[in-house]
Amino acid sequence: MEKVAALFFYLEYGEDLFMRLVAFREKEAFASYRMGIWTDKGIIDASSVPGAANTISGLLHGGETEWENLQQCIAGMEGEQVFYINESEIDYGPCVPEPGKIICIGLNYRKHAEETNMPLPEYPILFSKFNNALAAHGDAVPLPQATQKVDYEAELAIVIGRTAKNVTVDEALDYVFGYCASNDLSARDLQTRTSQWLAGKSCDKFAPIGPYLVSKDEVGDPNALRISCTVNGEVRQDSNTSDMIFNCQEIVSYISQCMTLQPGDIILTGTPEGVMMGYPPEKQVYLKAGDVVTIEIEKLGALTNRMVADI
Repeated sequence: MEKVAALFFYLEYGEDLFMRLVAFREKEAFASYRMGIWTDKGIIDASSVPGAANTISGLLHGGETEWENLQQCIAGMEGEQVFYINESEIDYGPCVPEPGKIICIGLNYRKHAEETNMPLPEYPILFSKFNNALAAHGDAVPLPQATQKVDYEAELAIVIGRTAKNVTVDEALDYVFGYCASNDLSARDLQTRTSQWLAGKSCDKFAPIGPYLVSKDEVGDPNALRISCTVNGEVRQDSNTSDMIFNCQEIVSYISQCMTLQPGDIILTGTPEGVMMGYPPEKQVYLKAGDVVTIEIEKLGALTNRMVADI
């Protein structure tokens, strides 16, 4: 792996430095994913930061103490020589590698409800995905043999940073660590066979997330972010999180009334209009092997995956 040495100046690069985290390993290696700190010069391996957590899971489960420690460790490196790793030299992992729960919100954009001719929900619609569905930026996603109707869904993902139970709307974002881009891939024919959506939602690698986990301080208001999806470069979705029926605060608060949220839990917040399911039947062209899907969210980067035939 190529590493470029340079002096690290916290005051110059600190604003963007410790806010974007990645899980990575050397290309084509079978080592565990480590935590990296994204900068415009390259990625800093957190294991080279004395005293800092080495993994994203360790950082999240360490809570505010570990987060503050990471920032202090980075600040203490000012003027020291560090090695920046070129992004082309790494394989990304899911930016939250070991979530305890992946909770999804259905039908949470007004225009998406309109395109599917569904009434606006009175409460957030909750369903789940399992850890087998996790995928990283750059991963190939196998299209299951059991479906002919795999659809894309650009979504903002919330990552929990503190244990949350029965929290109010006003305090809900205090329990959030940060956000990332996600794709709630959905096998529509499997999803609609029964009243329960799980079969079409938790196929292998049907929950790509990343490339970065961005701290809430850098993101600011999560309810005012542009969100888009392209397939082979063609824009399919182009909206804003302001169109959500239930905003991020309301979602976190509501779920915390139903179950305890733990650090590292992921919440996929719903998708805007433009999904293939919302097209007239004669115009529906679902994802096929070779299609490249990119989800891009303002301040969170672009998440890209190629669809491949299942073996």
